[in-house]
Amino acid sequence: MPTNPSPILRTQGLEKNFGALKVLKGVDLDLTPRDVVGVIGPSGSGKSTLIRCLNWLETPSAGKVYFHGREVTGQFRTAGNTVGTGELRRKVGMVFQHFNLFPHLTVLENIVKGPVVVLREDPRQVHETALQLLAQVGLSDKCNVYPNHLSGGQKQRVAIARALAMHPEILLLDEVTSSLDPELVAEVLQVIRGLADKGMTMMIVTHEMGFAADVSNKIIFMEAGRVIESGSPQSVLRAPESDRLKAFLTRFHAV
Repeated sequence: MPTNPSPILRTQGLEKNFGALKVLKGVDLDLTPRDVVGVIGPSGSGKSTLIRCLNWLETPSAGKVYFHGREVTGQFRTAGNTVGTGELRRKVGMVFQHFNLFPHLTVLENIVKGPVVVLREDPRQVHETALQLLAQVGLSDKCNVYPNHLSGGQKQRVAIARALAMHPEILLLDEVTSSLDPELVAEVLQVIRGLADKGMTMMIVTHEMGFAADVSNKIIFMEAGRVIESGSPQSVLRAPESDRLKAFLTRFHAV
């Protein structure tokens, strides 16, 4: 009889405050291998803060984060049976809304820098892997180009390749299409869909409801720092239970 896989990443009672402002109010979630979780909700609901807390770019105010069953601490180094932020960030990759590429480095140099400097991998092997990743995201011809000569969609695809070069177990994507012109969105979503097809575990904060329904196996709807509904795309997007989610979905005619 098949058993459910253990979660790679788990949160229990996760909270985040910015001064008196409570942004996350007790979030519980599991992310298991091959999950693609779409995180939806109105602006200000805590979506981006949630995934930034998952790899400790924001330090949670309360609650716990577990990586493969081991508690994550605020210390950089792993000690005993706990996971430090250094190990966590190597295993949980992040792709940002605004690319965050190094402008003084070429596309290829942007991708190889992390594995060589942080992971201390062989530069020749990293170079080969970087070329394969650029082919995967459709940018083989841009390896020697600087970021300021790329379109927004191309920059975002480079950012995804750079994150993949670190061999993450999980990829977090924070509204990666929201700053793109509409005609550039499709090329980035195609890359993400390809990663999902290959079994990459991902959590995707997005306003692309049709894409979330298509690529995710689970949807989380957030409102005011809490998870209001979660489940399959069919149940959450096609048969919402809460009035708040029903009202939210009426804005998206494609769902």
